[in-house]
Amino acid sequence: MEVINKNRLFLASCLALITTAMTFAIRARLETVFGPEGVGLTLEQIGYAFAPAFFGFTLAMIVGGPLVDWLGIKKITWMAFLTHTIGILLTLLADSMTSLFVATLFIGVGNGFVEAALNPMVASLYPSEKTKMLNRFHVWFPGGIVIGALLGWLIMDVFGLSWHFMVSTLFIPLIVYGLLFFGQKIPVTERVQLGISSKEMFSSVLKPLFVFMVFCMFLTAASELGTTQRIESLLKESVSAPLLVLAFINGIMALGRLFAGQVVHKLKPSGMLLYSAIFTFIGLWMLTITSGGMTFIAAAIFAVGVTFFWPTMLGFVAEYMPETGALGLSIMGGAGMFSVSIVLPVMGSLMDNTGAIEALRTMSILPAILIVAFLGLNMFMKKRTSISQI
Repeated sequence: MEVINKNRLFLASCLALITTAMTFAIRARLETVFGPEGVGLTLEQIGYAFAPAFFGFTLAMIVGGPLVDWLGIKKITWMAFLTHTIGILLTLLADSMTSLFVATLFIGVGNGFVEAALNPMVASLYPSEKTKMLNRFHVWFPGGIVIGALLGWLIMDVFGLSWHFMVSTLFIPLIVYGLLFFGQKIPVTERVQLGISSKEMFSSVLKPLFVFMVFCMFLTAASELGTTQRIESLLKESVSAPLLVLAFINGIMALGRLFAGQVVHKLKPSGMLLYSAIFTFIGLWMLTITSGGMTFIAAAIFAVGVTFFWPTMLGFVAEYMPETGALGLSIMGGAGMFSVSIVLPVMGSLMDNTGAIEALRTMSILPAILIVAFLGLNMFMKKRTSISQI
């Protein structure tokens, strides 16, 4: 009987997420390549060209969520590998807004399939430690951004090489994760293990608590990824190397997620989300009034805020609403990325017309709303816990 190799599968999953994250960092660096001083696109046009990375992700998550249960995790993982490969090749050939749009769409779909397949796989591999292990898995989103940001800085800013060399580095984690997944036995999703019917799964995503979490995911993802994806333009007047600020932010995030187990134990998921919203708001506001070395202080506070947003939102749904299955996790991830696809051109328009400071001030409204929302969630969960203990 073929045995499931948990360690190998988890490592392969982390490398797939590194590939996803590196595309994010490298795309941030490509903003200057294709922008007003490069190919000549406006910042708003770049926002539209980059948007498919996020709505393509959403499409793959929404489609891939149910398919993970029906086709299996393995098939969706190989779909991710294929679309990643096509997207990287097309990015290397891109020379206009349209070609960049198409390349970014394939990358986005590949990234979405990674999350659609591997979030439920991690939950299935570690059923008693879901939030902890999802945070450890998602260490490699900020970790991969650090890798991609440093490679972009070294290749283009230090060594002065072509951006094509930078994009080509994506083949390294891509090939390795493909080799690690090859020939492995992969578990079925938790919903299938629990015997929850498709009808129950689909009805569960209409429950008020799940709908509320989807709304919050719109705001948490936009606060984190909308800001960091456009960091080159947002901070170009504040610091000389915005990509290093991106690496700094994601280094803090990676460390935070690595030790998430202790934080989860003390605060519970709803408490983590409330503190995250508070720090995110403070950090974003401080970025509007700082420059030079102080920018890194503001960025550190922002990083502490966004560290636990994404994996804890997923962990909350996996722990408290397991009946939503892979579909629930996919809807959450898809909602988050879709919100970023909306906010990117809006931010671009704000930067074109009113400047980066106004864009950052506008973004700070999102975590302000989340502070109120997560205060309510905390009160609801405490009441629910006290009732269950009676």
